[in-house]
Amino acid sequence: MPPTLASLVHHSALKLTVRAGEDRLDAPVRWAHASELADPVPYMEGGELLLITALKLDAEDREAMRRYVRRLAGAGVVGLGFAVGVHYDDIPEALVEAAREEGLPLLEVPRRTPFLAISKAVSAAIAADQYRAVTAGFAAQRELTRHALTDGPEGLLAALASQVDGWAALYDASGAVVAAAPDWAGRRAARLTAEVTRLRDRPAPVSSVVAGPENEDRVELHSLGTGRRPRAALAVGTASAPGTAERYAVHSAVALLTLTTERSRSLHAAEQRIGAAVLRMLLAGEPDHARAVAGDLYGGLLDAPFRIIVAQGVADGDALGALAESAESAAARSGEAVLVVPEGERLVVLAADGGTVVGACCDHAAAREAARKADDDELVVGLSAPAGPITASAAYKQAEQALSVARRRGRVLVEHEQMAAGSVLPLLADDAVKAFADGLLRALRDHDATGRGDLVASLRAWLSRHGQWDAAAADLGVHRHTLRYRMRRVEEILGRSLDDPDVRMELWLALKATSADTA
Repeated sequence: MPPTLASLVHHSALKLTVRAGEDRLDAPVRWAHASELADPVPYMEGGELLLITALKLDAEDREAMRRYVRRLAGAGVVGLGFAVGVHYDDIPEALVEAAREEGLPLLEVPRRTPFLAISKAVSAAIAADQYRAVTAGFAAQRELTRHALTDGPEGLLAALASQVDGWAALYDASGAVVAAAPDWAGRRAARLTAEVTRLRDRPAPVSSVVAGPENEDRVELHSLGTGRRPRAALAVGTASAPGTAERYAVHSAVALLTLTTERSRSLHAAEQRIGAAVLRMLLAGEPDHARAVAGDLYGGLLDAPFRIIVAQGVADGDALGALAESAESAAARSGEAVLVVPEGERLVVLAADGGTVVGACCDHAAAREAARKADDDELVVGLSAPAGPITASAAYKQAEQALSVARRRGRVLVEHEQMAAGSVLPLLADDAVKAFADGLLRALRDHDATGRGDLVASLRAWLSRHGQWDAAAADLGVHRHTLRYRMRRVEEILGRSLDDPDVRMELWLALKATSADTA
């Protein structure tokens, strides 16, 4: 505890007497300062015990003393010490009344007690309090270190909550609560996810102070990690601002959790290297070798149906990192195994079919889809159909195909199953396909533009009727011999035979690609 006016009054060597403000002696004293200025307020910081002899004050003027005491109280001065037997044999009644009106403690200082003795007493008490705080801080640091080594982050949080007489919570990179202490703090910590997310968007290290949910407490948020983006965050909730000892405990917890986070980061990098090797073996058709290398690292992921996600983004952007964080955070919360492999401007994720990780990646893509701008191509994602170890290579190709379609369509995410279940016609909207179709049909359109026939419409009707002359002629309202003549002209102009099924297919797709219905 810092020194208070009460502790100074009870100091046997000082012999101080209380003349006013008896009910406010519990105020802590930050310093003792002597000043004979008529207005010392500009030099006050608050929390001082001001010592005076009234050398330059008319201490018997009631209005002057009211103004003087009112300014001191407004500046945060916690007490006024008046030395008697110097300029006044007793404290003037005007000053005593003013102090009582403002509720400012007024202490009578006997002539035999020098101001220096009071300053020394305050300084010694402050030094002793700081020593106790530092000693308690080091003890807290040892305790937190012991719990971190023996019980992990959960034990460290429990010890920290006890040290600060509050609660503590650890968040992952996505803002999800990983652990909290005491048990009841988990729900309260979860309501601060938005604040943690905002903290994550600022360069580390960073901290902030926010009001707890429904102003229940004061919460400090601290980023954890040494990289450009925080790897985790710590929240500490207390009823009031922590003291020196509690501050030591919080800083120690931040340091210990940062070390833990960076160690986990190194292990995570090693795990990614193993994951890259496992993925290469799967794609090379060596599932048994992949299982042998993976061991128990990925649990039963390689034995159950899984999906492969291939994402592409800007190399120096955060889109791929954010997607990886979403996948890994979902895996950590659900206990699922996941394989995440960065490949330069690409990210490959192998996750259980129907699991939380695949859902989190889809939700992440959907959120980006909703928030993206027209020219934003920072992230594109392709999702394969369910597969197994033997068909991993095919699943990877499916994801790449879905990725390519997503890029052409201006989408963030496309699932391969959506492509198989839908129509091929939307794919013809590609600019390269349209250019091919326009080139293939240009000669026929030029012929029709001269008014010498309607070859394009006749070709469309004939192909739609699978080469049935009578049915196609009826659709056009012409004689079948007229239609036969037109088809011969098509062959002559194009220099290709309509008996070739490949030619018929190309012409039909060209007609569909250039029709207004599929534009």
